[in-house]
Amino acid sequence: MLTAAAGLATVVATQAERVGQTPEQTSLEARSGEPPEDPVAVLNRAIQAGQVRVAFDGPRGYLTSVLKALDVPVESQTLVFSETSFQPQYIHPGNPRALYFNDTVAVGWVNGGDVLEVAALEPGKGMALYALDQQSKPAPQFERDLRCLQCHDTAFTAGVPGLLTMSMLPLSDNPSEYAQGWPVDHRTPIDDRWGGWFVTGGQVPRVHLGNVPVHRADRSYARRPAAPAVEEVDVDETYPSKRSDVAALLVLNHQTHMVNLLTRLARDARLVEHEGFLGGRVMQVARDLVDYLLFVDEAPLPVPVRGTSGFAEVFAARGPRDQKGRSLRELDLTTRLLRYRCSYLIYSPAFDALPGMASDAVYARMWRILSGEETDPKYGRLAAADRRAIVEILRDTKPDVPRYFDLAAIR
Repeated sequence: MLTAAAGLATVVATQAERVGQTPEQTSLEARSGEPPEDPVAVLNRAIQAGQVRVAFDGPRGYLTSVLKALDVPVESQTLVFSETSFQPQYIHPGNPRALYFNDTVAVGWVNGGDVLEVAALEPGKGMALYALDQQSKPAPQFERDLRCLQCHDTAFTAGVPGLLTMSMLPLSDNPSEYAQGWPVDHRTPIDDRWGGWFVTGGQVPRVHLGNVPVHRADRSYARRPAAPAVEEVDVDETYPSKRSDVAALLVLNHQTHMVNLLTRLARDARLVEHEGFLGGRVMQVARDLVDYLLFVDEAPLPVPVRGTSGFAEVFAARGPRDQKGRSLRELDLTTRLLRYRCSYLIYSPAFDALPGMASDAVYARMWRILSGEETDPKYGRLAAADRRAIVEILRDTKPDVPRYFDLAAIR
């Protein structure tokens, strides 16, 4: 829904068979019997009870009111012009789809579209996908949209209901041609990111796949330098902003896979507790998660980048700070995404929802790396000063960090 289309469903269909829900997993989820507690479900109940009102605002419909109700900053706006939605008939470079996000919610808005697309995190279970009719009603309700799971519950989302950002090559006029694209996260080289997206900012990398169509050549594609850096996209005044901020894109690229890994680990750990198997898989997923959490394989930024939407400032202001005023939400944007190489999503509901055995495995693996005990060369990019700073910040800002995170033991 938010990052997938009918054409893209074909791209990921074969991948979906690799990591799907087993009968045991489906049974476990069905047995919970609890009402959903994701932010949209909570908002739905508040609307029904008359505690919250979402207002319809002309051409934007419910967008402005929903962003406010779900605490999603408009500065997070990114614009995607690939037809990766169930509303492709409205989407083109002159009318791109706008995406907005915070740590637990993503909102997709299509100018002139039929529905507002919303994904919300239910901790430990993944992203719940909703649609809200863009028609004025006294008490509008978000409806679950299961069509979205064609692409939002596949190997590309770690086999759980989740989000993904894709780099998409445009379709030709051949109706039998399939969409071509690949998932993007913080490990993806910048050269291979942002196909089908607009990228704006005061300074952005010169070579990427955004801003202009990437042309096919002999079943491949010919990469060429992206359009010159721009601070605004030529869209009409209906859009809340004319920016598709490079800093927001970088954060979104990191965040989608991080949340999916947290959901996958939580699910596998629950299966161990309830069904008594997959213990080895839990340990492997925990290792993969910690490597991603600590940006071990992050693709470097080829040049410093600078956004202009105000996103970087809004994003940093949301984070807890330690006694020295440092935060895991501080962006670096010179050679890497974050100033301190530890994901801010360690504070998220998805992390806090990890079962005890999973949380213990994650912290134990983190400490092995942060203490310097892990000697694999790939962890060398985490210098002792960086590791010490991360531990200091966590000790001040994350109450459940284990006591063995001892500064004196860092090598």
